[in-house]
Amino acid sequence: MPLALLALAVVAFGIGTTEFATMGLLPQIADGVGVSVPQAGNLVSAYALGVVVGAPVLTGIGARIPHKRLLLLLTGLFVVGNVASAVAPGFGSLFAARFLAGLPHGALFGVGAVVASRLVAPERAARAVSKMFLGLTVANIVGVPAGTALGQQLGWRFAYGAVAVIGLVALASLALFVPHQPRGGQSGVRHELRAMGNRQVAIGLATAVVGFGGFFAVYSYLVPMLTNLTGISDSSTTLVLALYGVGMTLGTLIAGPFTDRALRPTLYVGLVLLAAALVTFYFTVHSTVPALLTIAFLGAMGSFITTPVQMLLMAKAKDAPTMAAASNHSAFNLANAGGAWLGGLTISAGWGWASPNLVGAALALAGLGLAFTGGLIDRGGRHSDVIPAPGREAPTAAGDASAHRREEESAASLLPAAAPGERG
Repeated sequence: MPLALLALAVVAFGIGTTEFATMGLLPQIADGVGVSVPQAGNLVSAYALGVVVGAPVLTGIGARIPHKRLLLLLTGLFVVGNVASAVAPGFGSLFAARFLAGLPHGALFGVGAVVASRLVAPERAARAVSKMFLGLTVANIVGVPAGTALGQQLGWRFAYGAVAVIGLVALASLALFVPHQPRGGQSGVRHELRAMGNRQVAIGLATAVVGFGGFFAVYSYLVPMLTNLTGISDSSTTLVLALYGVGMTLGTLIAGPFTDRALRPTLYVGLVLLAAALVTFYFTVHSTVPALLTIAFLGAMGSFITTPVQMLLMAKAKDAPTMAAASNHSAFNLANAGGAWLGGLTISAGWGWASPNLVGAALALAGLGLAFTGGLIDRGGRHSDVIPAPGREAPTAAGDASAHRREEESAASLLPAAAPGERG
């Protein structure tokens, strides 16, 4: 892996650790600041709110700043937010600190994805972006359990302090290894906002909210499903979540090459397989070994669709992809909130702990419908799936048609051959 991509992966590792470690430290945090555990749970919401607000706002503010400098500024803000979390004297200040720590999350992933895609040849852009996302998946395997264990042994403040140190390592790595990437001649917040008005970008963001909502409808209640239905002890759930993280890592690794080869078909297949995994888990959750295998597959499919959605948004935003890429992570957090809410409704209605799986499958299929609608609208249109480098002219109509033909040819190699009369 090139050192510049490794530096971006370190940033993603720190973000993943600080985002999810809080969930495992809620009892300790509640005791430390004198609130109940449910009240402490609002800290997770504070971080998510920071992500939703920060992604478009900070990307807009930094629209004219060269990408490397913007990455350094955002990573510095990430460090400040986690240091503030570590030293917060009370719940109110800790809430504000978690909001601050969440602000650069989406912008870092958005700018990082654009930078990663331009470090390599265009035909390998998705693989580069997926390597950056590996930092997030490794955080689920190593960073979150380690941060949780550190917080339980030495105190939750040490956990946030450790994440701040990771941020400093990321800051140094970015400064040393990421090359300067100038902004294009048309850079600016108005240019980015015009790109956000693209219909395909709007459909892509809606696909992320709805499709990933299906994933989060189940992930939010995975631990109580395991303890109440599968019969796994509380002490073993960390290992199961690590298995889920392994699945995420495999899904991310596989997604890059497939997305480079055929973007939309990869997204379609990923959403179908996610829905299938959720339906399967509804039936396997009662048996330990089948449940564990399904969880690994579920993690793989949840991360598998991340890369094609990210690349689709960047491609359709043309030469102003940064805000679209960052807003994708706002969409993920909206999916998290909406999916968890819908999954909770089914449990509260008495449908059982396994019921969020069916809600999740329905949302994944609805996301597939949105993605397919976008593909139908795009068919024959002048919308390239090539991400132009700064200052490079947008692809021509002939280039668009050629890219579209390549995508269709690649799709044919991924999907089973149709019987006579089935082709549209």
